[in-house]
Amino acid sequence: MIRAIHRWPGLLALALITILSLSGAALSIFPAAERLAAPQAEAGLTVAALADRIQEAYPGVEQIRRSPSGRITAYWFDQGAPGAAVIDPTTGAGVASADPNQAERWLTNLHRSLFLGDGGRIAMAAGAAAMLILSLSGAALVARRAGGWRHWFARLRGPFAGRLHVEIARLAVIGLVLSSTTALWMTASTFDLLPDGGAMPAAPAEVSGQIGFAPGRMPTLRQTPAAELRELSFPYPGDATDVFTLKTDRGTGYLDQGDGTLLAWVDLTGWERVSETIYMLHTGQGAATLGLVLGLMALGVPAMGATGVLVWLAGRRGRPRIRGNQLAGRSETIVLVGSEGGSTWGFASTLHAALTEAGQSVHVGPMSAFAPERYTKAQRIILLAATYGEGAAPATAKGFLDRLIALDRVPDMPLAVLGFGDRSFPDYCAFAKDVAAAARAKGWPELMPLDTIDRQSPQDFVRWGRAFGDVLGIALELTHQPIPPQTTKLTLVSRRDYGAEVQAPTAILRFALPRATLWQRLTGAGFARFLAGDLIGVFPDGSPVPRLYSLASGRRDGFVEVVVKKHPGGLCSGQLTALEPGDTVTAFCRRNPGFRLGRSRAPLILIGAGTGIGPLAGLVRGNARQRPIHLFFGIRHPDSDFLYGAEFPGWQGEGRLTRLITAVSRGARPHYVQDVLRGEATEVAELIRKGARVMVCGGRDMAAGVADALVEILAPAGLTPAVLKAEGRYVEDVY
Repeated sequence: MIRAIHRWPGLLALALITILSLSGAALSIFPAAERLAAPQAEAGLTVAALADRIQEAYPGVEQIRRSPSGRITAYWFDQGAPGAAVIDPTTGAGVASADPNQAERWLTNLHRSLFLGDGGRIAMAAGAAAMLILSLSGAALVARRAGGWRHWFARLRGPFAGRLHVEIARLAVIGLVLSSTTALWMTASTFDLLPDGGAMPAAPAEVSGQIGFAPGRMPTLRQTPAAELRELSFPYPGDATDVFTLKTDRGTGYLDQGDGTLLAWVDLTGWERVSETIYMLHTGQGAATLGLVLGLMALGVPAMGATGVLVWLAGRRGRPRIRGNQLAGRSETIVLVGSEGGSTWGFASTLHAALTEAGQSVHVGPMSAFAPERYTKAQRIILLAATYGEGAAPATAKGFLDRLIALDRVPDMPLAVLGFGDRSFPDYCAFAKDVAAAARAKGWPELMPLDTIDRQSPQDFVRWGRAFGDVLGIALELTHQPIPPQTTKLTLVSRRDYGAEVQAPTAILRFALPRATLWQRLTGAGFARFLAGDLIGVFPDGSPVPRLYSLASGRRDGFVEVVVKKHPGGLCSGQLTALEPGDTVTAFCRRNPGFRLGRSRAPLILIGAGTGIGPLAGLVRGNARQRPIHLFFGIRHPDSDFLYGAEFPGWQGEGRLTRLITAVSRGARPHYVQDVLRGEATEVAELIRKGARVMVCGGRDMAAGVADALVEILAPAGLTPAVLKAEGRYVEDVY
């Protein structure tokens, strides 16, 4: 619901809001410019002294005004001709024209009414209302995405357009709420929808009947600082019944022109002070710095508009449209989806269609929108939950676990959890398992035991669907066709072969970097933005199931590189290792956020064996910041499968690699990486105590051996790999 409230005002009012924000940002410059250009009154100057100076320069002065910026303007008549000028308060003489700035006037009319009078004012007020709705709903969505208001500035992930949209929103939302709220107030005041609240003193019943008393001698003017002046109006020449009218920051009064007596005075009302404060907050008049800050925040609106449209379009592409999706309060079955890349939504759509055909009323929504109080007619809740990185919640499930744990009472309707993942990763369906465990701990009734879907398997989904149908007492056939990822043709430009002598034929395959479209660059889709350690998916001929390989390069390297070992009978590895330069392969890129360097400057301990060196070598190659890297590399024989052996000396010379320690399993003294780790136990333990991050890549057996070795090495320090994992300092890419 919040997402819809945020989306449609933004899309429908995008042009109007853009005009409103850009013109407002431009107008924010003028108060600051006026403040810098206007001569300022010296400290201690009184209105009496200022009036005397101006009257001496312009004997026919009729009015003196001081703007919130401190600019003083005088208006006079000289032999029947009107005059006006910006005044230097130290001399009382004019120093600049008082004519309004034509550019400012044009922008003001555009900003207030689009040059359309009252109709334009109403349209711009609608734009301000849309901006307010967008700001408040956007703030709620940012908090939901971050996992709660306390995590407002949590690190973001996902496509560039979405991250940029949220980053700008985090910084600008307060200013946009302030600007839009004050704009609506001022519009309401313009149309007399708010009480005036102002008060003028009653006209004096008696005056002295005298004229000619100099302003410089009037006690009230001598006690009023020029910095508080708003306006001083002189009496009409020769009219003994007229008076001086003084307006200051405190109120309004009348002064007798014959003896300077204060005849009447009224303080500003509370309502007037509120109205003036709102005017100041909106225009920046009297608060030039605040105006500039709000103007900068307003400049974020066009950027958020553009990125918001990109996010919306990407969402429409990545999430199937669910026809006939019922409202949550009217549905028997609630299906909530936790997805990162969007593929889990396809399964939800298939489930929705099958249940609807069976006569069920079904609502499908994101897990982040979990609100049990809305499910008034629900008989069951189904969670389809993918996992992000190392067991984290995916994008559309942010905050779900926190809300579940905070519930005083779990829903009465039973729950079924279906996890989606890839068994080749150690944290297979970890988030779904965490959700199921938390629900069990809260005492939530279980509709079905936790089940999982491996690598988007349609067969697994059919099996689960039949079991679910049995529970409901209906025949349920879930025929699902996974939406294939958008693929790209990669052309091989070079290959280097290793390992034939040790019966482990391996190739470093380098492909030309595919050209990214504008859409891909903006959204981060395809190969537009990738890092070493991300995954490349390859569809081998004769199989609809992709094989995943860790990338040994990043986008900045200018090529796509993988390390592939040929497995006996391996369909994909056989085809890849048979490629020759000029041949092509169909592939896609998938982020691997759980295998990242992190932002720290702490040392890195990289541990890999065989083809696991691929992403580690890519990390070393990209280490332009010269972060200390200690690489432990397991090979069979240095003369056969020393992958990247030619590059390591150069990387060490450039400071990209601090130290290389190899473990040779078929040499004179066979060693594995876990053995050399134990041999370097003191150094390894010291690095980890200083905050080093450990990254392991390779086969599952190797990773298990490394973990066992680190248990021994870290025991004296009271640390374990599990503790390091919890701290985000131990990550694995294991196959």
